[in-house]
Amino acid sequence: MRSKIDFHAGSITDLAAAQSACHKADYVIHLAARTSVPKSVKDPLETNRINIDGTLNVLVAARDAKVRRFVYAASSSAYGETPTLLKVETMAPEPISPYGITKYVGELYAQVFGRVYGLENVSVRYFNVFGPRQDPTSQYSGVLSRFMLAVLESEPPVIYGDGEQSRDFTYIENVVDETLRACEASGASGKVFNGGTGVRITLNEVLKRLEKIAGQKIHAKYDPPRTGDIRDSQADISLARKVLGYEPRVDFEEGLQRTWNWYKEAYGKK
Repeated sequence: MRSKIDFHAGSITDLAAAQSACHKADYVIHLAARTSVPKSVKDPLETNRINIDGTLNVLVAARDAKVRRFVYAASSSAYGETPTLLKVETMAPEPISPYGITKYVGELYAQVFGRVYGLENVSVRYFNVFGPRQDPTSQYSGVLSRFMLAVLESEPPVIYGDGEQSRDFTYIENVVDETLRACEASGASGKVFNGGTGVRITLNEVLKRLEKIAGQKIHAKYDPPRTGDIRDSQADISLARKVLGYEPRVDFEEGLQRTWNWYKEAYGKK
């Protein structure tokens, strides 16, 4: 499989690099972004440059390459702090961070390229994706990867807030499946779909389940909430089921076990 992959090292902020990568492509799946809410709060200009200007470059490159469809990795952060659960695609977006704004703008740009240039496009709003190989070493890393590294290093995992905030944690295999379905599903172009599981769990409950898997007591460190973080998130996946034929393959429990196994092998004491 590796022999069939052609790697292009470059940045989406470089139009020529994006055009080179899209040349002769059938589909473009745009995953590149600055993905951190705290980073976007700290540096909104750079987040805008990468997530909006960079996405526009990829759209132009996809249009010029005449690809069959452009699939965009959107974000549940577009919903913001709307109290209604489940989050449905028809809700008015109310992002509360620079990151959320930039990811929502990418959806709008994709849809405009469909209307103006005829570029087929689908946006999938990812909900807290987790799994093996996420880098746990940065303060901006995904929360589950940081939890696991802390446990393996006998350090207290850090929770921002009281730990009762909830997320629709979605194992990587699920979003890969949905994203690939978005490439070819009929009747999907121009639409936005939630990429979650329809189930939410609090961070405190995550640690309880991780205790069972790791076989040890975990004592978290609670710090003040971070600006831009939402309280609760849970996807309604009815539309993805109907149009894409999507159904989560891996539930949270199994995904957590698989992820722990990988981190234990990669970062545990040898």
